[in-house]
Amino acid sequence: MGETSLGTIKNSNWKSVHPTAGYTKRMEVIDDNIVHTWIESKKDVILDFMDAELLQVVLQEAGLENREFHIIFDLANTTSITYRYKLAITDLFFNWSPFFGVIGFYNIAESMRIITESFAAIAPGKLCVIQAGTYEEVIERVREYKSGVLPSMELPDEERREEHRFLGAVARLSWLNLLEEPIELPPGESRYYTVFKAIEALRLDLIAKNIDCEKELQELTHNLQNRLTQMTIKMNAQAELNKKSVTEFKTEISDLKSRLATQDMELTRVSTAIAEKTTKLRNILAQINALAIDTEVKKGIADTCLSLIETETIEKRLNTEQTEDDSVFLSKLQKKHPNLNQRELRISLLVKMNYDTCDIARSVGISTRGMESIRYRMHKKLGLGKHQSIKTYLSELAVTF
Repeated sequence: MGETSLGTIKNSNWKSVHPTAGYTKRMEVIDDNIVHTWIESKKDVILDFMDAELLQVVLQEAGLENREFHIIFDLANTTSITYRYKLAITDLFFNWSPFFGVIGFYNIAESMRIITESFAAIAPGKLCVIQAGTYEEVIERVREYKSGVLPSMELPDEERREEHRFLGAVARLSWLNLLEEPIELPPGESRYYTVFKAIEALRLDLIAKNIDCEKELQELTHNLQNRLTQMTIKMNAQAELNKKSVTEFKTEISDLKSRLATQDMELTRVSTAIAEKTTKLRNILAQINALAIDTEVKKGIADTCLSLIETETIEKRLNTEQTEDDSVFLSKLQKKHPNLNQRELRISLLVKMNYDTCDIARSVGISTRGMESIRYRMHKKLGLGKHQSIKTYLSELAVTF
């Protein structure tokens, strides 16, 4: 930060870049307490942002936070300002006191003049608004103000005074939304009476429109609250159902584990019994082979023993291969098809485990032809179509669990 011979304090950081809008705003302090702000742009722009934070930084670093200060705006290349910018300027008017003294505008384009005159029309009485043609002119008038010479606020004729009042009335309605304040009407014989009467009618219409909007907003808010209440109730009810489902699922898992433990014990018992029976059958087979009897009779008895040994071996293998998933499968299958009997459930499990028809028939103690008859009946009980496979259906059913 440095001070020049012109009494200007500058800082390279006192700027705000607006790439989207295409300009950079800069500030400096002149004559100890005049904040000069301007834009750098290669084209005409519409100001969209007041940069109040930048102004606050400049006041702080220039030591003007608790001292009177003034602002002058260079409006060169500025064709208009946004509604947000208008509100920011009026915020300066009413919320930056008691140290804000003068706001001045210069290099005012014709398209901007009605806006700057509207600012002058709504400014509070303690604030001086200056409109000037050049930088030198606005600086001179601000210095006059600082020396105690207050700029005259008298307008030259009735037409300019009424225009000033008109702009102030419109700005208060449009920018500040001051609908509660009635429009001051000129005498009935005044040629401006109709114009101000129309503004007053507009104010009343806006009040009525605001009331309708408020009612609509209240209705929407009420409906939204009702929907939120309904959604909350629904979510809470769903949460309770989920809790119930979880509890039921945990109970079912506990039951299945208990059944599995029982089945494991039974499996151990059956496996032991099968092993004992197989050993005895092999002993009997050895004794038969040692007998001096008719060869054909011996072969018939031996074949019977071998068949019994093979059946017991298959049974042991089937019992050993069953897993917890198989138990779950059987439980779910029974729930889905309660019309299946125990033998059909066992056959279903063996089909799912890819055992062939002969092994399954031998395991359940029936002939291969009898097994075919059972599968035909099961096809109907499972509700399968003519070309649907029991094995495919059971395999897909197992995957869904």
